[in-house]
Amino acid sequence: MQFDRVSEPCQLFPSQQPPNLIPNIPMGTLLKLNLDPSLLMLVELNETQLEFRDIARKFVQEEVIPKAAEYDRTMEYPWDIVKKAWSLGLMNGHIPEHCGGLNLSVFDGCLIAEEVAYGCSGIMTALEGSGLAQAPVILAGNKEQQKKYLGRLLEEPLVAAYCVTEPGAGSDVNGVRLRAEKKGDEYILNGQKMWITNGGVANWYFVLARSNPDPKAPANKAFTGFIVERDTPGLTPGRKEINMGQRCSDTRGITFEDVRVPKENVLLQEGEGFKIAMGAFDKTRPPVASGATGLAQRCLDEATKYALERKTFGVPIASHQAVAFMLADMAIGIETARLAWMRAAWEVDQGRKNTYYASIAKAHAGDVANKCATDAVQIFGGNGFNSEYPVEKLMRDAKIYQIYEGTAQIQRLIVSRAIIDKALGK
Repeated sequence: MQFDRVSEPCQLFPSQQPPNLIPNIPMGTLLKLNLDPSLLMLVELNETQLEFRDIARKFVQEEVIPKAAEYDRTMEYPWDIVKKAWSLGLMNGHIPEHCGGLNLSVFDGCLIAEEVAYGCSGIMTALEGSGLAQAPVILAGNKEQQKKYLGRLLEEPLVAAYCVTEPGAGSDVNGVRLRAEKKGDEYILNGQKMWITNGGVANWYFVLARSNPDPKAPANKAFTGFIVERDTPGLTPGRKEINMGQRCSDTRGITFEDVRVPKENVLLQEGEGFKIAMGAFDKTRPPVASGATGLAQRCLDEATKYALERKTFGVPIASHQAVAFMLADMAIGIETARLAWMRAAWEVDQGRKNTYYASIAKAHAGDVANKCATDAVQIFGGNGFNSEYPVEKLMRDAKIYQIYEGTAQIQRLIVSRAIIDKALGK
């Protein structure tokens, strides 16, 4: 049994004022009532979105699900799947048209991410990790930088990596210590990054470094963003980390020892790195939330199928209210998580700042994924604790959604600050 993972009423309007969907109430009246027109954002997927969703869904059923458990066991990077996804156009969708890309919206990318994560969130992370690195270049790169580094990803199946986290700096980006010292027409980078997705397989890296040596310098002036080639002397990826879940994703530390980067590889200008790095999250947190939603949907589908097959006391366990209510709660969480990422994606696609909605979506979807995975294991009982069944992997894979790209606690901090600032009239 498999429910429709992205129900039909979900196209986003391309304009900032969607058409009126409430009979006999003019749009002007809604605005006079101070109602947000974006609350009317949902209708149906357009033909292009349906096509991408269906391509992704077919790809997942044929290529991802049959191989996911083996990649989890071997922990090898899924190059064969990456290459097939690349050939189908399921990667690099956000790259601008002037670079040869499709210039897809964030919402379109989220549709694909949810489908791929349904099959395996580790494989989704392997694909989407490159998108995180692309985001700063799309946001802040000049035409030459974009054509060189984004265009390269379209010419052959290569991936990039986003290097911000360090051994002593994760959600607290102001704690970044990797140094960038300007010498002539170059910058010399020294330091270490940690937990870098695609760290050992990337062709190039987005790197955030401290360019202002003054420890009291404000974050919005202290850091600079760089594009760094993989084969630059002094750049050394560490060993592949053995993680609890999403094991086929390549996660490593990266050491920078006198790494020389030409000034042409600075994004915007010196001191603009913090703004660039944070701005990228507004575009990448919705796809992470959609990935968590896809994993949660897989949990519900697997649990529902099992609950209809497994019998106790002569009836399927789905007939027992305790189990049925668990399925209902899973569905409630999934539907609200899906609506949350849709709102976050829609806002940024309209050109509006979506940090508040992106953090809500990321926090909520991550929590829902973990709750659904836990309940799926519970419904499977003893079988759920065994690797012969799919839900134990789903439970291991789910946890990282509450950690990477900003922990659940950091998302709540962002949301709470926005609420308080609004109340104070800031």
